[in-house]
Amino acid sequence: MARVAVAVRVFPTGVDVDINDLRERIRSSLPPQYSLVGSGEVPIAFGYKALRVIITMPEETEGGTEELESVIKSVEGVEEVEVEVVHRI
Repeated sequence: MARVAVAVRVFPTGVDVDINDLRERIRSSLPPQYSLVGSGEVPIAFGYKALRVIITMPEETEGGTEELESVIKSVEGVEEVEVEVVHRI
């Protein structure tokens, strides 16, 4: 079964949210068939940073990235989720 890599930009609820802690909360909330394989900070403005994560998941997932977005949005400290790109690997 093929997998895809999904680049997701995660916007925290404020500048006071610890990006490293947010990354770990996202990692621990992912279902077993998903893997967080990379991450980085994206400066937005005035000290506000977004978190970019790269997550691998099964290609044949029903609904595409909908489940992934829903899981990430449910994590405490997440304001918004934006899928940037999806690549088959």
